[in-house]
Amino acid sequence: MEHALLLQNVSKTYEKFQLDNINLELPKGCIMGFVGENGAGKSTTIKLIMDLIKRDSGEIQILGQDNKGDISQLKEHIGVVMDECCFPENMNWRHIKQVMKRLYKTWDEQKFCSLMEKFSLEEKKIVKEYSRGMKMKLSIAAALSHDSKLLILDEATSGLDPVVRDEILELFLEFIQDEEHSIFMSTHIISDLERISDYIACIHKGRLVFVEQKDELLSKYGILKCGEEDFSKIDKSIVKGVKRNSFGIEALVEKRKVHGNHVIDAASIEEIMLYFIKESKI
Repeated sequence: MEHALLLQNVSKTYEKFQLDNINLELPKGCIMGFVGENGAGKSTTIKLIMDLIKRDSGEIQILGQDNKGDISQLKEHIGVVMDECCFPENMNWRHIKQVMKRLYKTWDEQKFCSLMEKFSLEEKKIVKEYSRGMKMKLSIAAALSHDSKLLILDEATSGLDPVVRDEILELFLEFIQDEEHSIFMSTHIISDLERISDYIACIHKGRLVFVEQKDELLSKYGILKCGEEDFSKIDKSIVKGVKRNSFGIEALVEKRKVHGNHVIDAASIEEIMLYFIKESKI
């Protein structure tokens, strides 16, 4: 299977933080959600992918090409939306359209103008007067308006109201329909990932705790509810996190490996993530 994005043993060390041996692969035509708490390493990983900071070790390939060296042609095929708008605040979108036309040989002016109309962004209003949500819509429109085969998104749907988020998610789903386009999407809005993602990667304190197909993740894990005595008989190797309360035990388990008659509820992506990174493992 061809990959749009490949990270192998990627590491980066700072004085008080280490991104440690990150390995993940995003197949072409798929969406990968990248989740984790603030400070876990999501933005650092994205900056390494974009070669905005230098990795200490490992390999990063984008669309089959190493991200070091001359990637000027490759950038035509990468759309990036960071958590902060990168356009000058004294410009309106008409000015931005002219700038982007000079930056990208594959710039599609008609598509950009169509998205501006779809997002109801006034052409004479300057970026400084935009809300956070409007800035995100502008950035997403620009990323979609050249020959991007890979979208890299860092909190791109944050600050958007539910109606506009729904429109954006539909655009993302349309974007990957030809199986040549792919999306790597960091977000705190887990419901967005449950709706559109094919894969989920979870990072905690600089380490990946899991990278799974979304459907497999949801079918693999469940929340076991029982008392202390019953829990003591459960094979602890299948337990990924435990929460104790006045009613007994709630534990995230590999539900196919649980034997006997036990109550096992479905687990959401958010619950799976929280049990892996927050709840006690014993």
